[in-house]
Amino acid sequence: MNFAYYSQTDPGLVRENNEDCVSTDADNHVVVLADGMGGYNAGEVASAMATSFIRTELGRWIAEGGHEATARELRRAMEICTDNANRSIFNAANSEAQYAGMGTTLVMGVFQPTRAMIGHVGDSRCYRLRGETLQQLTRDHSLLQEQIDAGLISPELAQFATHKNLVTRALGVEDTVLLEVNEFRLEVDDVYLFCSDGLTDMVPDDAIAAILLETGSLEERGRALVEAANEAGGRDNISVILVHSTARMVRRGLLSRMLGNG
Repeated sequence: MNFAYYSQTDPGLVRENNEDCVSTDADNHVVVLADGMGGYNAGEVASAMATSFIRTELGRWIAEGGHEATARELRRAMEICTDNANRSIFNAANSEAQYAGMGTTLVMGVFQPTRAMIGHVGDSRCYRLRGETLQQLTRDHSLLQEQIDAGLISPELAQFATHKNLVTRALGVEDTVLLEVNEFRLEVDDVYLFCSDGLTDMVPDDAIAAILLETGSLEERGRALVEAANEAGGRDNISVILVHSTARMVRRGLLSRMLGNG
């Protein structure tokens, strides 16, 4: 399986600064997206720390032999890298006054020939487009999602809720954090979308699916998603990472070509 990547982050039309951060390691097939929170520039610091630390540490682990790792081994590596990033952010938030209260959500993916390992903390999401079906693969760690799960509010009314951005998990808030990791089987021509809530709060899932289905190249689709969020008001920072799986071309041997086989 081959993979193509595209990432973009945009401040939107209302916020003066961009507290989102995206990072991609195409060599080791690692993608990381974080949506920071905190006063002044603290959100930017938290999201940058999370994406840089996890991409670097996880990429190094994969490069040093993790390409053939089992799902269990890879899950553990993702958890350890996230825990270390969380402790770094937590310690900075508690030792530097200007960083007090900072934290960040996280969504990340590691791609292998037959599987995608998706991890997340908070309400940044991962979707998969397979054929013409867009499926949300992550479940928000948020107060609103807990209320939906408990039957206290319907998904239809939830889109109008005023507390939709209150997360129940985030990096940097406590000295430990639980990364939720799930494994998904890869198929040729899957498109994975990692995004912050600056996209999903502004663009409904059916419109996201339409853009991914109707637009051209991976870059054009990524740019179209960001443009759609801005056209809808751009009330928050908008970040997207797209990953497209394609079949790896296998070269036929010389003898096979000479004999006309295959």
